[in-house]
Amino acid sequence: MTLDIAIDSDAEWDSSNDWAKLARSAAAAAIAESAFPQLGSGPRSVELSVRLTSDEQVHALNAEWRGKDGPTNVLSFPMAEPDELEVSDDTGPELMLGDVILARGVCEAEAADKGIPLECHAAHLMVHGTLHLLGYDHMDDDSAADMEAREVRALARLGIADPYEGEV
Repeated sequence: MTLDIAIDSDAEWDSSNDWAKLARSAAAAAIAESAFPQLGSGPRSVELSVRLTSDEQVHALNAEWRGKDGPTNVLSFPMAEPDELEVSDDTGPELMLGDVILARGVCEAEAADKGIPLECHAAHLMVHGTLHLLGYDHMDDDSAADMEAREVRALARLGIADPYEGEV
């Protein structure tokens, strides 16, 4: 399997970090902990895009697509249909999972509030966003608990501590 990450980052995202490597690792960990781990080992290439941008850009997208007036930490725009995620032996064209978009200011403020490095929080948001591309949500208690458990396991694969530990 080839996991292709198309990454685009604004200048405000520190270029000394290897965001492409982090995005690839986060996406691979999310896929491995999803109900579709075969996407990580099948012959079909999988692609997703990661956009690291400003709060203003995320605010505009959030308003346009979700009707929410303000930035959020991460947005996900799935492209693959659920039945496409189940196919593991297809050698057809790349499977386009979709887009994950992170807001720098929100991400940075949340990392500071948690007392963790920006890179760790960004990895968490990339895992979270990738799971959304794979059909997961947190709209009710059961789906939220399932998604959180998958995030925790994916982050453990990256050597990142449970971000929910100690939350009530």
